[in-house]
Parts: sequence; C-alpha cells; structure tokens
Amino acid sequence: MDEVIDLLTLTRQQVREVDRIAIKEYGIPGVVLMENAGRNAAQILLTLPEVLHGAAIVCGRGNNGGDGFVIARHLANAGAAVEVLLACDPARLTGDALTNYVIVERMRLPLVRFNTPEAMLNATDRLHSAGIVVDALLGTGFSGDVRPPLDRVIAAINEAPGRVIAIDVPSGLDCDSGLATNATVRADDTITFVAMKQGFTLATAAEYTGQVHVVDIGVPPEIIEAVRNRR
Repeated sequence: MDEVIDLLTLTRQQVREVDRIAIKEYGIPGVVLMENAGRNAAQILLTLPEVLHGAAIVCGRGNNGGDGFVIARHLANAGAAVEVLLACDPARLTGDALTNYVIVERMRLPLVRFNTPEAMLNATDRLHSAGIVVDALLGTGFSGDVRPPLDRVIAAINEAPGRVIAIDVPSGLDCDSGLATNATVRADDTITFVAMKQGFTLATAAEYTGQVHVVDIGVPPEIIEAVRNRR
C-alpha cells in the first residue's frame, strides 16, 4: 500500500463524530471499520523488513486493542510470526474488540498475558526478540494520565529493541494537544486512521509519533468533510 501523508487533521471529538455517523447514520458496522483499519495497517507492516523477525502485538481492552487483534490475524494469515501480548483481563473485553479477540483465540495464535508485574517479567523476552512491536494499547479516546499497569507496559515497549509501530496514536500521547503524559510510547512509526490527528502537528509530537502513515478505513469522504466543516 502506498503511504499517504495527509494534511487533513481531526480532533478527538471529530473522530468520535465520524465514527458515530458512519455507524449510526450510514449503517456501517463498527466491526467492519475495525476490520478495514487492522487489515490496512497490517499491509503496511508487511512491507517492513523487520517483520521477518516476528511481531509482538501489545493489545489493550478497547477498540485500539481490537485493531491489534485484527492486525495479528492478517499478519499471521500472510505467514508472519506473531505473538499477542494482552495487557488486560480478557473478561473485560467487550464489543468489536471481544469479537476479534475470540477469532485470535480460535486461530490459536500465541497469546500471553501482559498485565501484571509477574506476567510482564515472564513475557518481556517476547518483546525483546520481536522485529516489530505494535502498540495497540490506547487510542484517540485517551486523555489524562496513564494508570497502572499500562504505564509499566508502555515502559516495556519503549525498552524493546525492535521497531515500534503505534496504532492510531502512540499510547499516552494526547491526540488533541500532542503532549506526552506520564508514560508515552516513543514510536518509530504511527499508523493512524482516517486523518492525521490534531496533536500530531505539534513539533514535539514527532519524537513520539515517528513517521506517520494515514490509512483508510472505509469511511465515505463526505462524512469527514461534513464533520470538519461544522462550527
């Protein structure tokens, strides 16, 4: 897939409104948008030479984690070695994220817990052996401070020697202000959906986002334009 760097930006609230209109007014199921996002992100990952050394996909419990499950599936389908590191209790997964978690489980992809100090200690070697580490912890809805244990998960991601790829937004970075919080992923690349996020235009955000790739998730462009043009 050709990389597209788009000057169009969206705020957190605009992202929510784009999703709402696509799902509620146009009838596009959220799981379809998640599938498109994860599949298109996986296509970029498959072009990176580091993927030959395997990918560790670190997933949270929200839709960002759901995107990570889709990515893991498509990488595995393409023949890449994949491990999913789950940074939450699977019992807390709901909605589209749960749907895609169940698929990953039924595919029997390697899946380890990464949400307690003991689990992180036991699984850190998986992060250190992966050519690519995918940050699918926290998405555009995040604001405030990163709470435990995710602050420790982010620290572990930052210590990994592989190429770090953030999904939609580096976890811990406020997508509106572009400011880092108490724990923020330093990504080599960020694969963001629909449009650049407003905060990415802040000069200091680049040390956290790395190179930004904007990918389509199947939202009709008139929705994006309508949301941007509202006052």
